[in-house]
Amino acid sequence: MIRTLLAAAAIFAASTTAQAADPIRFAVTDIEGLEALQQEFSAFEKALEETTGLEVELFPVNSRTAAVEAMKAEQIDFVLTGPAEYVVIKELTDAKIVVGWQRPDYFSQIVALSEGSVKTVEDLKNESVSFGAVGSTSQHLGPAQALADLGLDYAKDYNPQIISRNVAVEALIRGDIAAVGMNFGHLQRIRAAFPDTSFTVVGRGRDLPNDILVARAGVSDEAFEKIRNAFLNDSGTLMEAILQGEDNQKYKGGFFLTEIDDSDYDYVREMYRTIGVDTFSAFVGD
Repeated sequence: MIRTLLAAAAIFAASTTAQAADPIRFAVTDIEGLEALQQEFSAFEKALEETTGLEVELFPVNSRTAAVEAMKAEQIDFVLTGPAEYVVIKELTDAKIVVGWQRPDYFSQIVALSEGSVKTVEDLKNESVSFGAVGSTSQHLGPAQALADLGLDYAKDYNPQIISRNVAVEALIRGDIAAVGMNFGHLQRIRAAFPDTSFTVVGRGRDLPNDILVARAGVSDEAFEKIRNAFLNDSGTLMEAILQGEDNQKYKGGFFLTEIDDSDYDYVREMYRTIGVDTFSAFVGD
């Protein structure tokens, strides 16, 4: 009997240890494939392990929908995602906000040719305006909302078209469209790619809400607090690690924001309504 109890206790202890050793699985919605995820976040993975004492495992997802399904199946614990994706993920999974990842100069613009006929947003009435990826915060929802904030109704006062950014710029130069919606970083790259063309900003939206790290609803309070406290107490170490990734340079000069609330993303929900989407139970474009 005693041996049986001791054996059971040993099994229980081993099981408990195994459970405690389960890694924290971390995903990013806009990076496809493990290789790309490791290139951008392997240094961060190591830094997060060192600052939390937890084992962290990078978990690739090939789409934002896949991230939702993985959260529901408890295959991933923490997800870094954009503002437009967050409001849907929140609706579908009741994810918990951990921390905001600020992107400096993250706002949408309406760009036209400097030597063209479009000088103000009002000049875009009855014209064609292109947007980038469907549902993108800074290439579609943000520019559409910027125009709405400045008095132009989506698909009523102008003709919205979804065209990839470089193709859209070429169409703009040819005169096929009147303006292109993009973010500040995109405009910098466009000016470098088309040095013989002058572009002007005729409309600018407000700063967009931050990218956001969320935890699935079933994550333990202990793991949640350890991760959150790492961003609070070791932000410099984690940011330095994040900036080892080439694509992560968008976070350079930014901060981790721990005082963040779901209502901060109501502006994104308004963006969805602007393009005619009144529910947040599916990703636009999927």
